[in-house]
Amino acid sequence: MIKAKKSLGQNFLIDDKILEKIVDVIDIKDKTILEIGPGTGNLTSFILKKKPKKFFVVEKDERLISSLKKKFLNQIEIINDDILKINEKKFSKDKLIVYGNLPYNISTQILCKWIINLDDNNFWFQNLILMFQKEVAERIIANVNTSNYGRLSILAKWKLDIKRICDINPSSFSPKPKIESSLLFFTPKKKFFKINKPKNIELITRLFFNHRRKMIKKPFNQLFKGNTEIQKKLMLNLNLRPQNLDFATYYNLAKEYENLRS
Repeated sequence: MIKAKKSLGQNFLIDDKILEKIVDVIDIKDKTILEIGPGTGNLTSFILKKKPKKFFVVEKDERLISSLKKKFLNQIEIINDDILKINEKKFSKDKLIVYGNLPYNISTQILCKWIINLDDNNFWFQNLILMFQKEVAERIIANVNTSNYGRLSILAKWKLDIKRICDINPSSFSPKPKIESSLLFFTPKKKFFKINKPKNIELITRLFFNHRRKMIKKPFNQLFKGNTEIQKKLMLNLNLRPQNLDFATYYNLAKEYENLRS
């Protein structure tokens, strides 16, 4: 039996009821699938039962590759690589449905990479069905004026609609993690705020949320040199704290920052 690697953040999902729930989130018959970190292939087996058109899996751990090849033969195309280094657009001309029991240590990096690199005119995926550490999931779906609201929720909700499907108990995994997990379902928005350089949202939110309990006056002045015109245009109260500004305000701040630098 292959043991999970702690260094790769591996926890293999073994609960058949949860596996079935995951594949029932959306109809995938005749769809092109990408699974991130199939591990021992438990979810892979359930996905194959739904008869996808084509099925890619990305697995970084070389120990698992031969086992996956023996188990699934030519039913899946296995890519032995790091998902953070892959260009997902090269897999297929079809829009992908992506599944992932993401390693806890790099889950936010993966999601942020995908959002930052999205082509506004042609999303490479139809849906994302991803599992995160519960506290990370709560940061992703958080709303303004809540303690979990911050950089991750602002970035994630920029181009994606997000729904929590369920929470998952540690006993559903081997080895058991010390924390709960959550399954999230992502769908691309048809309309979203246009920003030329997504990394500007990262910059703006990083500066504002570096000191989330302090007023926004200091980061605003740092970025905009005390520009009162922008402050008035966005009707900003500089005595507010970062979690008090809604999503649209952060997107507008990123746009104003772009305009100043263009």
